[in-house]
Amino acid sequence: MAQVPPRHGGNLQQAALRLGCAPEQLLDFSASLVPFAPPAAVRRGLRQALALQVYPDRSYSVLRQAIALRHQLPAAAVLPGNGAAELFTWAARDAAALGLNHLPAPGFADYERALRCWQGRWRHEHLQLPHQQAGPQALPAAFQSQLADLQGPLWLTNPHNPTGQLWSQESLLALLERVPLLVVDEAFLPLVPGGEQHSLVQLASQHPRLVVIRSLTKLFGIAGLRLGYAIAEPQRLQRWSQWRDPWPVNGLAAAAGERLMADAAWTKKVQAWVATERPWLADQLVRRGWQVSPSSCNFLLVQRGHPLENWRQQLEQQHRILVRDCRSFTGLDERWWRLALLDRPRNRRLLRALDQVQATDRA
Repeated sequence: MAQVPPRHGGNLQQAALRLGCAPEQLLDFSASLVPFAPPAAVRRGLRQALALQVYPDRSYSVLRQAIALRHQLPAAAVLPGNGAAELFTWAARDAAALGLNHLPAPGFADYERALRCWQGRWRHEHLQLPHQQAGPQALPAAFQSQLADLQGPLWLTNPHNPTGQLWSQESLLALLERVPLLVVDEAFLPLVPGGEQHSLVQLASQHPRLVVIRSLTKLFGIAGLRLGYAIAEPQRLQRWSQWRDPWPVNGLAAAAGERLMADAAWTKKVQAWVATERPWLADQLVRRGWQVSPSSCNFLLVQRGHPLENWRQQLEQQHRILVRDCRSFTGLDERWWRLALLDRPRNRRLLRALDQVQATDRA
């Protein structure tokens, strides 16, 4: 029986146990994080925050102010969280009370997890694949026609996960007037060259039916710190604060976040890497017979015309390379993978391994 794929990438510890190796021996293309070490300011901040006897500020006032300053918003419209996942949970509590939720498919499975916490109901709205554009673009006409009879909240990822399509701000604003709640996950948007032009962050602080959630994990490569934030009308965020456990963001993560939000140069570095490495890797894959979906960000949705489970196992067992099996995305099957971008040497290592796997398969 084929192994059930995880709902998230980056399961290094579990993969290492399964493969009988150390986690640092694995090359991870399953989690879409920047391949650089975090900025030096983060490391300095962590050292300064190592007075672990001190409780974090329960209001996270300095961190909220740093995020607010980055976006030119009032601090009351910002709520830091223990990764974006925690904030999805509170958005889902609001959304579950508003009727049938609408989730794009394929799409990120964590929205379903969050809604399930509150016995929320949802329906999948299907995006047609393969698609032809990376964007920015309007939501596809066929997808919009499915939304004609919206009965409740809508969840969108911009850019979309796992396709990498970037939705235009105009198309999202048009939807906003038709739903009781629009939850927009902008986890990957800061990595997209020119992507901020299509953000809804500025509107979210004052619109009663809009929530924008961001993650610092992807942009800064700090998955272990678990840090994200929500932008919404202050009254909504005050309600969430009353529901959640005390100190959901630990002191180390808060200290790192305060410094990260002041580092504008980092984002430019990341976007330059995406603009260079994404088309190069896509071209190399196409040359090898892969169908590569157009993407705006730091991952590629790829497929072959046959199931890839055997190829995935060979990559793991013979090359210690992890890829994102896409069977956890509704509507995708064993023919689809999502591949993160890494730096050029590691991307070349992936290509060499794929060449060997393909040669073995032909033999």
